[in-house]
Amino acid sequence: MFKGKTVVYTSGTFDMFHINHLKMINYARGLGDLLIVGVSTDELVCSYKAKPAIPFTERLQIVEALKGPDIVIPQHSLDHTEIVKKLHIDVFVVGDDWYGKYDYLQDLGVDVFYFPYGNGISSTSLKKSIYESYNQSLRVEREAKPIIPKEE
Repeated sequence: MFKGKTVVYTSGTFDMFHINHLKMINYARGLGDLLIVGVSTDELVCSYKAKPAIPFTERLQIVEALKGPDIVIPQHSLDHTEIVKKLHIDVFVVGDDWYGKYDYLQDLGVDVFYFPYGNGISSTSLKKSIYESYNQSLRVEREAKPIIPKEE
């Protein structure tokens, strides 16, 4: 089915979809002929970090709406051995926050690329920024309310 085509796989949580997610998917798109994107299920994400803010089905639909991916699938495991074999993956792309974690795929003949997220935006930083902004708004609102003395 994929004979003569370079199959690229990238995956992630894609919570609170942001520009670095898009950059990584576009980078992966440029490395081959067919791009498969795995979106981590809520159960998988909760096995190693906090539950995503955006539910799995919505994250999946957001990634499906992009023009880059040819196929979008659920990702149920951080071990990619089986998916590499089943889908004949030639190239694997993941954020550099996972650097070294997927080197074992090279033993299966897969080229592994760790996409440099760099500094700046991440789902974690977005959540923190929203939280801090919300708390600041609450403080300003509380300070602006007049203090009404209690009647005795």
